[in-house]
Amino acid sequence: MPATLSSTKTRAALRTSARVSLQMLLLLVGTGVALWIVGQMWSVVWPLVVALLLTTLTWPLTRFLRRRGWPPALAASLVTVLFLLVAAGIVVLIAVPVASQSGQLVDGVVDGIQRLRTWAAGPPLNIGDDQVTQALDSAVARLQDSVGSVIDATLAGVGTVVNGVVTAVLALFLMFFFLKDGPRFVPWLTKQLPGRLAVDVPVVATRGWDTLGAFVRSQAYVGLLDAVFIGVGLWIVGVPLVLPLAVLTFVAAFVPIVGALFAGFVAVLIALVSNGLTDALIVLAIIIVVQQLEGNVLQPMLQSRGLGLHAAVILLAVTLGGSLAGIAGSLLAVPVAALLAVLWNYLREQLSDPSPDPDDAEHSPTQLPS
Repeated sequence: MPATLSSTKTRAALRTSARVSLQMLLLLVGTGVALWIVGQMWSVVWPLVVALLLTTLTWPLTRFLRRRGWPPALAASLVTVLFLLVAAGIVVLIAVPVASQSGQLVDGVVDGIQRLRTWAAGPPLNIGDDQVTQALDSAVARLQDSVGSVIDATLAGVGTVVNGVVTAVLALFLMFFFLKDGPRFVPWLTKQLPGRLAVDVPVVATRGWDTLGAFVRSQAYVGLLDAVFIGVGLWIVGVPLVLPLAVLTFVAAFVPIVGALFAGFVAVLIALVSNGLTDALIVLAIIIVVQQLEGNVLQPMLQSRGLGLHAAVILLAVTLGGSLAGIAGSLLAVPVAALLAVLWNYLREQLSDPSPDPDDAEHSPTQLPS
């Protein structure tokens, strides 16, 4: 006879499913409210996040100085000044060679445009000068008609730059205070929290700090590998400004997806105006190969080893973060996923049954079968 469903077991399963669904719904609502609050406070949260990432990058030197007897304020001041000097040096290292070869680059751009017009005038396009002039006149007319939109876009761009400068300045000040007073944060937090939270939160905070450090170090390793491989490729092809382009590649590696695209676009453009179309295509192929190797192999391997996350989880986190919050989401996706993993591992440790002591098992009485 076919088996019949038990009404008691069915009702119990439905009650359990309903209870779990309600709990999941409440969890999702709480998560949504928390994300909404973070969005409303983003002007404060974003500089704080940047400061934390910069602090993890500069803390090893600060810790070294403090262990040698330097006062915390003096060590933090020196490291902050050194960081500013390094940042300014990177800007100079990129800007000075570009400025010194700006005349050559301008001549290359003009020559490239002329070659493009010559190529377009021949088969199969057969575009004459009158057609090019007509297209330019049409573009100028459209630009004049959309002056208001251009002004709005320019003002929005200026506002973005101003916000970026304010964020950078605020992040630097916060980095200084984190470097100076960071070790006192966990003891202070322990005194402020009641009961079990005084133990749990500091432990999670300490593990989360170590995780952020691993993330920044892995990004630095990936950026260094990108800069070396792409720089060697540009040097072999004979593209000018190899060192500034390599430095730009290293810096851009800290901004996922968009940074790599920007650095690659600049390298291909310089190769095009300096060496011609063939070398530009070779440079494009080198950049694609290196970025595919970095994005699909090196970065997931390094980050999975340092953060304790599987490579597939990292790829999915970056994709989800980029689709939800753009560049900032791509930048924060991996550290957020790693911090969630830290929290989950700690909760699992606390909720798991303690493993039996082998000595207790050895001395425990043996139960005979009945």
